[in-house]
Amino acid sequence: MAATSSGDLTTQGIPSTPRTPNPIQSTPSSAGFSFPSYTSFPPFYTLQPNLTTRARQLELWSSLITTYCTYHRIFRLSLSALPSDLFSNASIHRSLKPADIRLVLDHMSRPENGPRVEWIAPAARGEQSASCWVYWRTPTEWADAIYGWVDETGQKGAVLTVYELREGDAVRSQAWRDMDEELLRKALGVLVKRGKAQVFGQEETAGVKFF
Repeated sequence: MAATSSGDLTTQGIPSTPRTPNPIQSTPSSAGFSFPSYTSFPPFYTLQPNLTTRARQLELWSSLITTYCTYHRIFRLSLSALPSDLFSNASIHRSLKPADIRLVLDHMSRPENGPRVEWIAPAARGEQSASCWVYWRTPTEWADAIYGWVDETGQKGAVLTVYELREGDAVRSQAWRDMDEELLRKALGVLVKRGKAQVFGQEETAGVKFF
């Protein structure tokens, strides 16, 4: 695909700043998520050589990924099993290349950008990470949400298991339900550092006491 200038990108559909997708200017997917109109613009799937244009693209991709993962409650992305419609648009036969997907996620992992992504350490030393956390809420934000629920439900001083916090009936309406255990423990670690919780054990039956 030929390189497209910054002016062409702006005038033909990619906005100058990220915006939340809305039903008026969006394309619904089969799963009900509404994609913003700029995802129907072919050059969006080719990172542009102009640095100003590329910076805007990276912001838009970051916004799209965060919004998509929030809607579908995706906590972790694996480069080997990405959602089929997140980085591709079958109607215009365009996809973001794997190397560019990694570049976008690298952008999101920078401290100045949240970070909204954290690469997960690979199993073997020397290998490149192939999966990452997507922080549509950061561990600190999850910690605040969990502790707020503990306070509201009068469970300070109580001991709950990690399983109960992830899958118990009491949390079925909470945003962190079914969260990856590793990510939940990151959030609990924030509370431990604040002196608001203590964790006993390493398995799902481990206890968590809140103060």
